[in-house]
Amino acid sequence: MLQRRTFFYAGAVLAAALTLTSCAGGSPDATPSTADASATAAAFNEADVMFAQGMLPHHEQAVEMSEDLLDKNGIDEDVRELATEIKMAQEPEIAQLNDWLSQWGTEEQDMSDMSDMSDMIDMDGMDSMGGMMSDDDMAMLEDVSGAEASKLFLEQMTVHHEGAVDMAKNEIDNGQNANALAMAASIVNTQTAEITVMSDLLAAL
Repeated sequence: MLQRRTFFYAGAVLAAALTLTSCAGGSPDATPSTADASATAAAFNEADVMFAQGMLPHHEQAVEMSEDLLDKNGIDEDVRELATEIKMAQEPEIAQLNDWLSQWGTEEQDMSDMSDMSDMIDMDGMDSMGGMMSDDDMAMLEDVSGAEASKLFLEQMTVHHEGAVDMAKNEIDNGQNANALAMAASIVNTQTAEITVMSDLLAAL
């Protein structure tokens, strides 16, 4: 059994960091230093908004892919375990991303109109929605089963994760919000490790 338990710890560390940050300005006896920390955590810029708007549908699709796989029979147990971990890690982040967009007075990017994709190009000229599966890709995963489904899920999720890592690195380079930066760092660490796991699983299938 490949070791993947450390994936949960990244989410736990992120949750703890977000909890500590959210408590920074909650006391009426807050000192100037805690007030400054709260203001820093609340500050955001355009890169933070783009990160949240892009990562939200990206995570939602990863959860959809994982749920699709988990509903199938004959799936490799290691692949099933990985899909479960991806779903459990990304669902809380989806809730957090929604909260940030609400706090910032913005909303999720509407992916129904692909003509708006030009607005999602990041500062380095790279498509910030990289790794998203097309409708045909999703239909292909839905139609296969057994070992074929295990293999296709790993191949698609690898590309999906690579896109998420690129988006998170862009946030680290250009973002301002402390909580968003913490999530981006967690995504880079967790999903880079999962890419390695998926490569090993593909080689073993």
